Amino acid sequence: MRVPSVLLVGTPNSGKTALFNRLTGLNHRVANYPGITVDLSVGKLAGLPDSDLVDFPGTYSLRPISEEERVAVAHFEQSLSDESVKHVLCVIDATRLEKSLFFCLQVIRACQQVGRAVMVVANMSDILQRHRLTMNASGLSEALGVPVILASARTGEGLDVVIEALSEPSPPSKQSTVAQPSDVLASEGNAADSALYERAHRLAEQFGAPSDVLLQSQSRLDRFFLGSLTGGLAFSLVMLVLFQSIFTWSAPAMDAVESAVIGAGVWVLPFLPEGVPRDFTADALFSGIGAFLVFVPQIFVLTFVIGLLEDSGYLARAAVICHKPLRFFGLSGKSFIPMLSGVACAIPAIYAARSIESPRARFLTYLAIPLMPCSARLPVYTLLIAIFIPRETVLGGLFGWQGLTLFGIYVFGMVAGLAIAGLVNRLTPSEDQMPFMMELPAYRLPALVPIVRKSVQRAKHFVTKAGVVILSVTIVIWILGYFPNQGADLGASWLGMAGQWIEPVFQPLGLDWRYGVAIVSAFLAREVFVGTLGTIMGIEGAEDNILPLVEQVQASALPLGSGLALLVFFAIALQCVSTVAILAREAQSWRLALRMVVGYLIVAWVAAWMTFQVAGLWS
Repeated sequence: MRVPSVLLVGTPNSGKTALFNRLTGLNHRVANYPGITVDLSVGKLAGLPDSDLVDFPGTYSLRPISEEERVAVAHFEQSLSDESVKHVLCVIDATRLEKSLFFCLQVIRACQQVGRAVMVVANMSDILQRHRLTMNASGLSEALGVPVILASARTGEGLDVVIEALSEPSPPSKQSTVAQPSDVLASEGNAADSALYERAHRLAEQFGAPSDVLLQSQSRLDRFFLGSLTGGLAFSLVMLVLFQSIFTWSAPAMDAVESAVIGAGVWVLPFLPEGVPRDFTADALFSGIGAFLVFVPQIFVLTFVIGLLEDSGYLARAAVICHKPLRFFGLSGKSFIPMLSGVACAIPAIYAARSIESPRARFLTYLAIPLMPCSARLPVYTLLIAIFIPRETVLGGLFGWQGLTLFGIYVFGMVAGLAIAGLVNRLTPSEDQMPFMMELPAYRLPALVPIVRKSVQRAKHFVTKAGVVILSVTIVIWILGYFPNQGADLGASWLGMAGQWIEPVFQPLGLDWRYGVAIVSAFLAREVFVGTLGTIMGIEGAEDNILPLVEQVQASALPLGSGLALLVFFAIALQCVSTVAILAREAQSWRLALRMVVGYLIVAWVAAWMTFQVAGLWS
């Protein structure tokens, strides 16, 4: 016998997800449907452990305009025919009743046709109370012909009534007592939908709270946060906080995770015999585990900060501010947060791109994120700049050439990301031309506990889903670098042979097989380039002290053009296995991920070759 199910639906920004978290205690699993990034969360109802609550993505209408909405609506309509479905919970925003009621009336109509019981939860009662407003829930219930419960997912008010109502057998939703002669709830089509719009308007005026009071309160804050001067300053401050959170504040936790992994390795290794078992455990297993666990604090912090911005109502304002300049490149205002996150790490940035509704804009954002100058590239940049750029200063010592070079690389990566997104947008016309529609939710204090729980869930999801792929690739690369000579000579290993085999690819850049091997090993993680190059040149510990490696490379008389070519190559090439794995998972397409790897490698090589040729003219 199948477990009875309760379907949870609602419009975006109605607090549906917060209600789901409250009703399930965040004890849920995520179901991914193939072909598109749409999540259906399923959890056990608190107080009703024998019933599942299924959370569908928010939509404004059962007549979808985006691919995500189409898939969500299709699965909802399919689920209505499932005999295990006993109730449908429709969440509406009590502060914006008219907007929510159109969708609610559509849901009631769909449930009437298949005989499913409907219960309406009017969320955000706490905001009404804060403004000393009320909503006539009983009158609306009588008009709709279904139970209407006034509740607050943030405070938990009214949720016990919801659970109690769900625990009792409910008859199918009855006919509305105020239905039009044409019976708009029983009919479909554009004419019927127009009638539903009109009815939603009348019901909101009759039973809802006066919206002008809420709008006036919100408008005062919007004049500050969306103003030409104050809005820009506020936006800059918020982005600074976000950048610091993902780039700086998570660093101690990342260092702690790395130390814990190293400490575990030090404790385990003495119990293992020397040779392959010990080397595999140290260099493959623990290194592979550390390769993805070190990102967990960053993903948690980023998810937490974005959750704060979203729950407070500011994230929608930030998207509005950024949309105008980004739309020139085919991107959305919502692309800004993922791209900014990519300056720290591409992995949480790709996760953050989930908020972009338009598949087209999300695809272009995926293209731009790998070109953002992530922190993993910094050791490579530091090494190459130290080798080729003198430590001289300009403007009276205010700026140094090395610092200006690093700044130029960061700007180059950002500009390149926008340029490629814009180029692809113009060369590949698409029918996905969704208008940028951003509902500005009410300002409110974030609910910390649900945000923390969601952040933990996201970090856990990364470990369980991406960790397996990253660890597997790490082990493969270790095998290639260890055999057939048991790690005695990296240059004579299968990985070294591969580097020598591909040496002709890098010779036009003035690079020999040693740099080819280091570039191939950087597929594991970009910063591995430094350590691998140091190992090949007989310098241990190059990751911690690059000075001996700098001197060694300078003594080899590597041309300036080759060094600059390497800088350009690393700024463009998609070489991180973690990024590829997460991209494939989120886009649900290994084909897209591999095409991006190959495409960016080609673009990186061509750009590096041109840099080498131009630099040769000045040398």
